[in-house]
Amino acid sequence: MTRPIQAIIHHDALRNNLRQVRTAAPQARAWAVVKASAYGHGLARAWPALCDADGFALLNIEEAVLLREQGWKGPILLLEGFFYAEELKLIDEYRLTTSIHSNWQLKALADARLKAPVDVYLKMNSGMNRLGFAPDRVHTVWQRLRYLGNVGTVTLMSHFANADSPDGIARPLQVIEQALEGIDAPRSLANSAATLWHPETHHQWVRPGIVLYGASPSGRWQDIAGCGLQPAMTLKSEIIGVQTLKAGDGVGYGSRWRARGEQRIGIVACGYADGYPRTAPNGTPVLVDGSRTGTLGMVSMDMLAVDLTPCPQAGIGSPVELWGSQIKIDDVAAAAGTIGYELMCALAPRVPVVTE
Repeated sequence: MTRPIQAIIHHDALRNNLRQVRTAAPQARAWAVVKASAYGHGLARAWPALCDADGFALLNIEEAVLLREQGWKGPILLLEGFFYAEELKLIDEYRLTTSIHSNWQLKALADARLKAPVDVYLKMNSGMNRLGFAPDRVHTVWQRLRYLGNVGTVTLMSHFANADSPDGIARPLQVIEQALEGIDAPRSLANSAATLWHPETHHQWVRPGIVLYGASPSGRWQDIAGCGLQPAMTLKSEIIGVQTLKAGDGVGYGSRWRARGEQRIGIVACGYADGYPRTAPNGTPVLVDGSRTGTLGMVSMDMLAVDLTPCPQAGIGSPVELWGSQIKIDDVAAAAGTIGYELMCALAPRVPVVTE
């Protein structure tokens, strides 16, 4: 490594965050959601630290196969099911659990020639309006699945659109309860927000995602500050240049920020090609040599500028935390008008990654 930028994945934080999920939902089993390459942390890097989960939930069969090849023998759930009927061969071979959310999947499953029945998650649309059967069809589909030879266990599944607000689950939960009346089957309803804040949704399985990585499902760090969660990713770099500005001097493309008087600024080896948000405004929080400060000017492809006024001792080689334990990724994301999920997933391949 020559350029002084690095992402660190903290295994202890991942383990801790799973323990906090267990504390929040002690009676439920937990799917560790590792889609999008474990929310940008890297599936191969992250899953060993989450292997105390009861199962892993993801999107791509390729990632499911990777888990199997690396030694995971427990349940694996395909959250969106299969995209082509031919994938049922791999679901059968690798013993995966598939969601079923549409008529064509139901028919493909009925027509498939499998070595053994596969477990199924029957997805119901309770108001998100992305995937899932309408509430008035759930009984019919459930009955059909029960009598298909290719189907093992059936679990009922839905997803909340607004579980991060206090009253966000009231209406969809009512819809779910009405639709599932009389159906005796396990349920999996709770995402990260519902796992933390709505215990009435826990049932047999919860599906924590973003909280496993130490960020907030609401996008506001203060909402989870008392939950014992720890950031699982640190993005760090160094000061590679220092400039002393005079009043009126501009910084970066477009001179979006200009000095009001004499001022030292630092240039950090990090830019939007590393995954840092180009939309980050002046003052986006950053830690330089242990002192909290902010960005200045436009973020460029490979560099960004920071105010060294709060840290006059800083110079070339001084450490910089872009996000991590001191600078919460949710706070950086909020400043840039996005969410921590996106920043995690946007970490660029050119950034070296280590685990500890």
